[in-house]
Amino acid sequence: MSLPHNVFVLVADGEKYLMLRNRGTVRQPALAVEAHDAHDSQPTHLQGSDSPGRVFASTGAIRSSVEQTDFHRLEKEKFAARTAAMLAQRAAAGDFDELIVVAPARTLAELRKHYDAAVQARIKAEIDKDLTNHPVAEITAILGD
Repeated sequence: MSLPHNVFVLVADGEKYLMLRNRGTVRQPALAVEAHDAHDSQPTHLQGSDSPGRVFASTGAIRSSVEQTDFHRLEKEKFAARTAAMLAQRAAAGDFDELIVVAPARTLAELRKHYDAAVQARIKAEIDKDLTNHPVAEITAILGD
């Protein structure tokens, strides 16, 4: 994929993101970190205090359990919403003209729910990969191919 000069690249998952900008050229990309954020989300079993509840049928003695709330998943969704809001602020400020989003499929889907029109208009590509734990040089090599 070609990485034009000055393109913004968001590398994210549900817990952290890197905002990179190509300071190099299309032939020799050089991604530099412009912003980053991380949210330490604890597992669900550490966040909830009660066990899942029970529901009794209105007639008879039938009982069923209620699924436990996945607090970890909810935290990831909130983080994606905050990331999309950050992109909207930067787009409104004219910080970037083109955006490439690199994230796992679930995170891409959650981000799409929260993009505003200005961000959607600037998206050049979306790539379904989890590269958040890779060094910037590796990310550059992977995306530059």
